[in-house]
Amino acid sequence: MSTAAALVVPAIKRHTSTVIVAHGLGDSGAGWMFLAENWRMRNKFEETKFVFPNAPQIPITVNMGMRMPGWYDIADFGDLANRSEDEAGVLRSQKVFHTLIADEIKNGIPTERIVLGGFSQGGAMSLMAGITSPTKLGGIFGLSCYLLLREKLQSLVPAESPNKATPIFMGHGDADQVVRYAWGKMTADKLKEWGWSVDFKTYRGLPHSAAPEEIDDLEKYLNQRIPPLGDKAGGS
Repeated sequence: MSTAAALVVPAIKRHTSTVIVAHGLGDSGAGWMFLAENWRMRNKFEETKFVFPNAPQIPITVNMGMRMPGWYDIADFGDLANRSEDEAGVLRSQKVFHTLIADEIKNGIPTERIVLGGFSQGGAMSLMAGITSPTKLGGIFGLSCYLLLREKLQSLVPAESPNKATPIFMGHGDADQVVRYAWGKMTADKLKEWGWSVDFKTYRGLPHSAAPEEIDDLEKYLNQRIPPLGDKAGGS
């Protein structure tokens, strides 16, 4: 399955952290590069490399089988509790994200200085791949997203659960007509019930998109998770 190479925005200063951002259905890595561009213009996260992977072109059932960038197929837009899931596609994409994380570790980035996150489908994959990561991450975030493989997810978490204490940031608009707000809230509640630390923020009147206030909250979260090291040891 052919996939376009990930887009990369290199660190300006010594590379000490990496943020991987996954796009939503039908989008591309380029669609989220505004995050890095915005922060670069404001001299934020200068030690951070940003990676924007591209999902493969796959047939999407709810879109009459049209091929488009997707991390997994969606068969219907029914309620989460009754929706059939493309488990094979989810697990295939899980490997993609775990490989991206492993590549950064090979490049000398401390595992706890790597953050995985995304929007919509990309956010759902980031939550799933993040809590099942075999190595500890600095952070996991999901915007306007939901829980995948809810019946099996806990069994996919490594026995030592290296990310059980990794703070998770979630944001969701309460006017979202694509990924229902209730799904995001249920996801946060379920993860908390399972023992994860989740900060779930609600954005009033926000449809299925990201708001400036939400990006500001994400920036604060990243500042806490991957603060600049300056001349301290670490990184490459």
